[in-house]
Amino acid sequence: QVQLVESGGGSVQAGGSLRLSCEVSRSIFSIDTINWYRQAPGNRREWVALVTSRGNTHYHTSVVGRFTISRDNATNTVYLQMGSLKPEDTAVYYCNAFIFNDGRYYWGQGTQVTVSS
Repeated sequence: QVQLVESGGGSVQAGGSLRLSCEVSRSIFSIDTINWYRQAPGNRREWVALVTSRGNTHYHTSVVGRFTISRDNATNTVYLQMGSLKPEDTAVYYCNAFIFNDGRYYWGQGTQVTVSS
C-alpha cells in the first residue's frame, strides 16, 4: 500500500498564490509520473499537471503560465505552486501516482482550494 497525503489548500482572493504538497509514503524515485487533478462541485475530476521521473512537466491549458509542478525525490514530495489564482480554480485538489509493481493508481484524500473574487 502507498499513501499520498495532500496539504497546503486554503482560501485566497483572486490573484493570490498557494503551494500544495503531496507527500508519498515511499520513495518516489522510481515512480515515473505523478499527477495533480482537481474536482469542482458538480464537475468531473480533471487532470491539472504531471511531472515525470526525469523532471519533465505538462499542464492543462487552463493553468499554463500560472501553475508549476515539481518533485523532490529526497523528501518524496510533489508540489504544485499555484499563482494568479482565479475563482474557477476553486476545487478539491488531488495527487495521483501509478505504482507499476502494484499495477494500480493511488490517490490522496484531497485538499480544498477556494478562490474568491
